[in-house]
Amino acid sequence: MEQTIKVLVDAGKASAGPPLGPALGPSGVNVGQVVGQINDRTKEFTGMKVPVEVTIDPKTKEFEIKVGSPPASQLIMGEIGKEKLSSNPKFDKVGNLAIEQVIKIAKSKIDSMNCFEMKSAVKTVVGSCNSVGVMVEGKEPKEAIKEINDGVYDEAIKSGRTDVSAEKKAELESDFEEAKKELEEELEEIKKEEEADKAAEEAAAPAEEKEEGEAVEEEKEGEAKPEAEEKKEEKPEEKKE
Repeated sequence: MEQTIKVLVDAGKASAGPPLGPALGPSGVNVGQVVGQINDRTKEFTGMKVPVEVTIDPKTKEFEIKVGSPPASQLIMGEIGKEKLSSNPKFDKVGNLAIEQVIKIAKSKIDSMNCFEMKSAVKTVVGSCNSVGVMVEGKEPKEAIKEINDGVYDEAIKSGRTDVSAEKKAELESDFEEAKKELEEELEEIKKEEEADKAAEEAAAPAEEKEEGEAVEEEKEGEAKPEAEEKKEEKPEEKKE
């Protein structure tokens, strides 16, 4: 009966140590050969964690390796050259992908996506960009998806083009810096408005408390008068001699 081992390895840096070595050892397979093939087949994902499945025939000691694809977020990180993605994707942008880079990611992920066409896979990757603060072609991901639907990038998608020229990279970087500056200014304005609203609320609070206090005092006085009158009525008349 075949034995299947599933592990998550550092792309291009698998070793005979944990987690791979101890898992392969009892099978009697040539660990060095397995490690070598895994590293060769995962080197394009260097710097990422990659899921690997090794199927072993215990009789012949032959093995088959299946290399999965890292999560889309890791592939996006690799393309923009960042170790962390945005925690506030609406205002904190961390990169700007060319459509060619999106196509590259889509190609490596399409087998694990519920997509039958490359165009759908490309839109799925752009959707992932939206949640991690990455722009596409200098635009918000939602706008880029609209352009994909309108056929703006049909030629690039059909050709499967993944190379980005130096000129385009420079242009994308310039667009990114400009968009990032505008978003930072917008965020600063929002913070100022929030601070002004907070200050106004704090200034209004003492006045409101004073009005409430006066209302309570008036209510107490109003309650006290009837009680006094009631006691007066209940006081017995003095006996005349």
